[in-house]
Amino acid sequence: MFIVFEGIDGSGKTTISNRVAAALTAEGISVKHLRAEGKFVSPVSEGIREFGRNSQNWDLSWQAEFLLYVARDVQLIHEALRPALADHDIVLADRFLYTPEVLGRHGRRLPESFTRPILAAAADGLEPDLVILIDVDPTFARARRKLRKLAEQPAKPPSRKGLSGVGLQQRLRHGYLAMAGEHPERWVVLENEDALERSVERAVSLIRDAHREGAARAIARFRTAAKRAPNAAAVTSLEGALTAFLRVVDGLSAREPRVAAYLLGGMFGPEIDERRRALFERAPDAVLAAARDLPDETSFELRRRACREHPSHTLRSLGLSLRSPGGWELWEELAELAPADAVACLTGMDEERAWHARERYYAASPALAALVIGSLLGIGSARAAQLRQRLLTERERELGSDYDIARSLARSVTGLADEAAWALRRAARPAAPVAALASLLGVSDAESWRWRADALRRAPKVVMATLRDHSESEAWEMRRSVAADCKEALDGLQGVDSEPAWALRDGGRDIWPSTVVKTLGKLADNPRGRALVERQLRRYPDNVSLLKHVSSISLGLHRLDLNSDEPS
Repeated sequence: MFIVFEGIDGSGKTTISNRVAAALTAEGISVKHLRAEGKFVSPVSEGIREFGRNSQNWDLSWQAEFLLYVARDVQLIHEALRPALADHDIVLADRFLYTPEVLGRHGRRLPESFTRPILAAAADGLEPDLVILIDVDPTFARARRKLRKLAEQPAKPPSRKGLSGVGLQQRLRHGYLAMAGEHPERWVVLENEDALERSVERAVSLIRDAHREGAARAIARFRTAAKRAPNAAAVTSLEGALTAFLRVVDGLSAREPRVAAYLLGGMFGPEIDERRRALFERAPDAVLAAARDLPDETSFELRRRACREHPSHTLRSLGLSLRSPGGWELWEELAELAPADAVACLTGMDEERAWHARERYYAASPALAALVIGSLLGIGSARAAQLRQRLLTERERELGSDYDIARSLARSVTGLADEAAWALRRAARPAAPVAALASLLGVSDAESWRWRADALRRAPKVVMATLRDHSESEAWEMRRSVAADCKEALDGLQGVDSEPAWALRDGGRDIWPSTVVKTLGKLADNPRGRALVERQLRRYPDNVSLLKHVSSISLGLHRLDLNSDEPS
């Protein structure tokens, strides 16, 4: 019997499928999992996967990307799947040809006339007996993806799919649900918003029944037993939104404390602080990540509690709050325990104490020297230019191929538009194209607009990030052109009170229900902003992300200026 698990990134399908395999094996059933522990059993398929996700492969077209995903699964079919079906009772696959189908048709909007014949030929008559779609609110899926990255050292090049922004995951989810609706005889939807153990138990029971009685009977029994979610209670006020949001956090705290902590990111206040303290013992890394940039007393209390056992996470949480007396004092205490994170904290600082630290760390190791250069982000002084030139002289031969060197040099010229900055940006582009593009933040010359226009289709999220604070006609046109697919087109509009900004908010109310509220900032206090908040609450009372942003307004955090130099 061949069974496939599908779902968007962060849905939990890999975790669930691995636990299901272990549970069925413990019952004496012969099981082969084709992606045990998150890696394909075929090294060739795993290599194709890594190539396809790597954003350094910048010029990969959507059609070529689709063919790569198909090739990954064709290799798996011939190398592992067909042999496993001959030797085992059950073969589990974490992703199958449905992944390139959904990515191609719904994510990249390739025509069916292109995708369908290729998929049919690739399958060669093979179809799974059962497909289990692990479905989850995209807010939770995004939290899980972000939390996974907390442990990544060193950082990898970003995923190519991530360059398209949150909207791609939304389209993929809708595509999967559409496929489940089109093929109810084979597909079931398992909502993974309950305790993980419960989701695993339901999947094991379904597969056990399918193995014994056939998929049709098992699917019918599964649907009969499926729990129907209650309708969300009406939320009619800011205070009601805060109550509803905290109820979600409390419900998550027992089963997914790290996700609960993540949802509290950027927030503080009595009700929030109570939960941050309670979550700290079980999810210190997530609690600290959620405190990034925050200058409040509780955030520093939590940092001090964590500093010796979790120096890296503590330093990363400082962000803009490093500029406060308490922040710098903590930095000095922890710098030698986690030097890489200590250097990252210096990003954009043009103070003498930061320069002393850079000089010390630059000489410590080549890896730290690259990070020191990255910390020069936006600093256009002669001193910064000399340090960039020093690294370039020492390691120029590596610039075209070494991701870390290229990324650091590109980051260092963010916001700079002189010829020296452009020379570094161009040189870094082959090895670190995303960092080179992102360095256009604050740059508004002719070449920067050409770069943005060239990258807009393949990396709209990154292009939109470079438009923060831009009000040129080219910026508004680019935002409008991708706003229906890319919520990041609105992200840079926080507090912007212009008609083009309001037009984007009005157009995105039912596409990006929470983002339009997030962009209001202090505008949430005026009649037009308050009317928008109330309208969104009436229409989307169960949108967790919306509840969070309205809760921030309820707590007064939308008026917080994190760029303030006031001490905590």
